[in-house]
Amino acid sequence: MTNLPIIEKAKDELTAIFKDLHQHPELGFAEHRTAGIVAEKLKEYGVDEVHTGIAGTGVVGIIKSGEGSRSVGLRADMDALPIDELTNLDYTSKTPGVMHACGHDGHTTMLLGAAKHLAKTRNFNGIVVLIFQPAEEGLGGARGMLADGLFERFPCDEIYGMHNSPNGKPGKVSICKGTAMAGAAFFDITVQGKGSHAAMPHQSRDPLIIASDLVGSMQTILSRNVPPLDTCVLSITQIHSGSAYNVVPDTASMAGTIRYFKQDVCDLAEERMRELCAGFATAYGVEIKIDVRNTFDVLMNDPTLSDAYLEAAEDIVGKENISDSEQPATGSEDFADMLKVVPGAYCRIGHSGTTGLHNPSFFLDPSILPVGASVMARIAERRLSE
Repeated sequence: MTNLPIIEKAKDELTAIFKDLHQHPELGFAEHRTAGIVAEKLKEYGVDEVHTGIAGTGVVGIIKSGEGSRSVGLRADMDALPIDELTNLDYTSKTPGVMHACGHDGHTTMLLGAAKHLAKTRNFNGIVVLIFQPAEEGLGGARGMLADGLFERFPCDEIYGMHNSPNGKPGKVSICKGTAMAGAAFFDITVQGKGSHAAMPHQSRDPLIIASDLVGSMQTILSRNVPPLDTCVLSITQIHSGSAYNVVPDTASMAGTIRYFKQDVCDLAEERMRELCAGFATAYGVEIKIDVRNTFDVLMNDPTLSDAYLEAAEDIVGKENISDSEQPATGSEDFADMLKVVPGAYCRIGHSGTTGLHNPSFFLDPSILPVGASVMARIAERRLSE
């Protein structure tokens, strides 16, 4: 691997930034400290313009070189997750219940490394737009930035993002062309039953029984309604009810997610969920409310720009470490919302460690930071080289 010289020289600095961000994680739309560090570093590196407060805590930096008017966007996310860290690292989270368990601290650091190189060398002709996005983890940070006029204020002809991959293959850069990541909807269901003394359950309309039956029945949507060759995931991830040993509660609430690659499949799943809730409400004589809301769009990688991204990565990691055969992922990513507006591509970069994302023991190997930073800088240089 051949990292860009300025980034390679700054690898200790990048590691220090990464560890500091890891120790001080912040949840979506609360990344005030993180955004402050990003803005300070961009100014220190000589970035031409630094804009803060976009969608609350988003930051955008602008680097110009030459007379070209074409612009390339590079995007990283900044938020952490509500997870207690169990890594026992010497730079473990100092914020109880909050952890960078998805590597956004690494993504932010990589883009800062790319910014340092691009601002120093300016080996391109045009404009690089550095986008540090808040609230990727299901809170709509990308949509917030778009609503705040992201691409009207900072136009981009194309845009690129990157995510770490804990696959034990350091420096392996891969892309799935076309449909790459699932869209997602989140849902909440409330069963309004009738409580009673636990010793007299015949006087109740037990919402726990109803919710339990509903969980099982919803799995038939996948097995009996969704065509077998289509992909859909429907997961109930929360059930909350009751507060005492001797009380049948009045209500039970459920929550979860749908993941899909085709909108009509998501629409089918939602329709069947609503029909099941209505049917159970009638059968049990209760009220059941359901709220389903789109959270992430399907992420679509432009095939031509995917090839360009891999060519840039090849300059850094070598031909043997690039792949265009990454399989579509049922995980979701709100960079998809930006790609609906501006064409671009989203790659994965491997690193040592195989503990999955969103796990309290997740570990991002800092040695990959200069590699990711170099790849991001290189795609901007290549695309603005003419």
